[in-house]
Amino acid sequence: MQEALTYEPEIWRREAACERLGVPTGVFFSDDIGDIVHAKNICAGCPVLESCLEGAIRRREPWGVWGGQLFRNGHILANKRRRGRPSKVPRPEEQLPVVPIPVRIQQELLSA
Repeated sequence: MQEALTYEPEIWRREAACERLGVPTGVFFSDDIGDIVHAKNICAGCPVLESCLEGAIRRREPWGVWGGQLFRNGHILANKRRRGRPSKVPRPEEQLPVVPIPVRIQQELLSA
């Protein structure tokens, strides 16, 4: 007899800034650079940033902003650019805020 899989929500989510602020989920899964900047700024001040990022890495999230990092195909992207030919000089509005990856998680990523 197979056991039914049970879903146990991650407890840290109740403390997440995105949850407390009531930010629409679409902001964290948008391709719009303005939305991505907004999502990363929300994450930067989040008290559970580390738990969120760890969970996203563990689940290999396919896309979105998690723990202040932009994910695509289960990997963290350093930056996001618009479609088409890149400009020689990046526009200020295209500069994503840098949310540092906690040192402990950096070490785990390097050892994986």
